[in-house]
Amino acid sequence: MNAVEVDLLIVGAGPVGLFGAYYAGVRGLKVAVIDSLSQIGGQVSAMYPEKQIFDIAGFPAISGRQLISNLAEQAARYDPLYLLGQEAQQLDRVARDGEPDLLVVKTSAGVEISTGAIVITGGIGTFTPRALPAGEDFLGRGLEYFVPSSTEYTGKDVVIVGGGDSAVDWALMLQPIACSVTLVHRREAFRAHHGSVEQLRATSVRIVTNSQVTRATGGDQLEGIEITVSGESEPRRLACQKLVAALGFTANLGPLRDWGMQLHDNRHLVVDSMMRTNVAGIFSAGDIADYAGKVRLIAVGFGEVATAVNNAAVHLDPAAQLFPGHSTDNPASEPVLA
Repeated sequence: MNAVEVDLLIVGAGPVGLFGAYYAGVRGLKVAVIDSLSQIGGQVSAMYPEKQIFDIAGFPAISGRQLISNLAEQAARYDPLYLLGQEAQQLDRVARDGEPDLLVVKTSAGVEISTGAIVITGGIGTFTPRALPAGEDFLGRGLEYFVPSSTEYTGKDVVIVGGGDSAVDWALMLQPIACSVTLVHRREAFRAHHGSVEQLRATSVRIVTNSQVTRATGGDQLEGIEITVSGESEPRRLACQKLVAALGFTANLGPLRDWGMQLHDNRHLVVDSMMRTNVAGIFSAGDIADYAGKVRLIAVGFGEVATAVNNAAVHLDPAAQLFPGHSTDNPASEPVLA
């Protein structure tokens, strides 16, 4: 597949992008969704799939994994095209008589996407985990930067490196199923939420502060690590078959930076009340979008992307109504009974 033609391209397959794919279907638009990650769900799937989220309307609590599954099921009715594991790169514009310019996006996988409008929902942009100084040779053979599923950690000696929310959340998640869990943090204080840290201290997780991993050992698979602890002359040796580096991420807009959109703080896309950027045909929603009074929550992003998609529909067809109607009036929104 080298060429794709759609009405709307959504850049980012996180929660906001998935809801945007559903809304594009409601508007009768053929949609493609591109993401640099190899799975849908964005940061939610990559960083905290098992964590409970409490501020999604209608759900007193829902795990990140279930939220993404629900959103994918909701969008699936309209058969969106997912282009995963590839980055949106070059943007070209082709003038058309009596119609909005055709936007042509070339991806890192060599796919050329022709579309009438784009909605960027890329969260914080392309995010890359900060590398662990020692043990990188074992990446994929025991060293991981994400914990998308807990099953591979059952009965294993697990070491988690970091002091933020992801590190503590993963330690709490894996402690009941792992043989042992050790949290290694280079400082005394944690960046993670105080309540989560206190919850962690009440478990069997071994916490080693003022320390860092200095060596990883093993053959085809990771077998152990050494950690250097401040004030100790000899390194500690720990059995370890699973090493999780939760050292944070660097975010980068990447090639989107060259698309001509106005930026705020050099990392967010400035939009108006219609979720339009300053580039005709390109809209934005979710954490990557910015305007006065912006609140960066998934719940807010859902409303923003509905606004963006509906305005994109009018951009594509100026005769179209902005208001899409109520879903309860649309027979296609009714559940399909087996």
